[in-house]
Amino acid sequence: MKALTWHGKRDVRIDTVPDPKIQEPTDIIVRVTSTGICGSDLHLYEVLGPYLDPGDILGHEPMGIVEEVGPQVTALSVGDRVVIPFNVSCGTCWMCAQGLHSQCETTQVKERGTGASLFGFSKLYGQVPGGQAELLRVPFGNTLPIKVPHGAPDQRYVYLSDVLPTAWQSVAYADIPPGGTVTVLGLGPIGDMATRIALHKGASTVIGVDLVPERLARARSRGVHTLDLNEHGKDVGDEIRRLTDGRGTDAVIEAVGMEAHGAPATRAVQNFVGLLPDTVSQKVMGRAGLDSMVAFNTAVDAVRRGGTISVIGVYGGAIDPVPMLTLFDKQIQLRMGQANVKHWVDDILPLLNEEDVLGVDSFATHTLPLADGPQAYKTFQAKQDGMIKTVLTP
Repeated sequence: MKALTWHGKRDVRIDTVPDPKIQEPTDIIVRVTSTGICGSDLHLYEVLGPYLDPGDILGHEPMGIVEEVGPQVTALSVGDRVVIPFNVSCGTCWMCAQGLHSQCETTQVKERGTGASLFGFSKLYGQVPGGQAELLRVPFGNTLPIKVPHGAPDQRYVYLSDVLPTAWQSVAYADIPPGGTVTVLGLGPIGDMATRIALHKGASTVIGVDLVPERLARARSRGVHTLDLNEHGKDVGDEIRRLTDGRGTDAVIEAVGMEAHGAPATRAVQNFVGLLPDTVSQKVMGRAGLDSMVAFNTAVDAVRRGGTISVIGVYGGAIDPVPMLTLFDKQIQLRMGQANVKHWVDDILPLLNEEDVLGVDSFATHTLPLADGPQAYKTFQAKQDGMIKTVLTP
């Protein structure tokens, strides 16, 4: 089969690799029909190379048609249409029973001290072959896949793999009071969808912050009050307070994470680590990794006293400096973590109908063949061509 594989920093390729096989009696094989490129994939493309091997298959946002089922699979049949959550979760352990599928005890990567395995996301999370491929082996066939109806286009459902539940969790964790206010930092796919969900759930004011014109325009067209970092820069917190009676918003959703805008020192350290041998660089990143904290510190500044920060942007640093004095003084509540995909599916599915209240049918800015994946990564990383969300079709 054809698959998009990692070969080094900013080097992903389409390779011919062996077809996946049924390995466990509850496995299924899915023929992938659509698969997204996520902002988290850019961390692999740019920063997390020490945790990858050449030939690793990337991608964690797939859906498709069941092509083969293991002998103990009873919940699905060949020909069923399924979306695959990015968490590899069993659905039956203690953590899954608490709705914490990203902490699944069956697939936790204990040798790394990390949570549930993830499709296509490095040795840190199990080195499980990903979904930017023609075929995908999916374990836990009775409990992991999300069965969806035939008929509507893939883009009605493909975002159930990651974008929708991740954005939904970010809003749930933000705990916006009825008729309250929220700032969303970063208007990439997750931040953009979070603004839509916050408005749908009744927020009176949603402020979106970014520096990419196409992202700002897209959010503004759906009723978001946008702030351009190119204009406001370090004063963005002051502008948010001006818009909210001097207080700041009730909540802030931090959807940026480890991106290093405006933090050249952090980027220099990341680049240096990337030049070290893997065995050395893994130890450096695991014990002394440092992220840009610009977005997080902006969240701390912009949230009102007694408010809530929901961190959904991915961080990887082991010694990130957190402003504890300010967090404590402002009495800020802080929630974060990988999305527990299956936990939110029942809330989201009823919205994926012809009314399309969240705009999923037109959410992708680019739909491209899998063969164009390497160029799509390059374009997405450079924030060019108005690319906000890309779906690949194997």
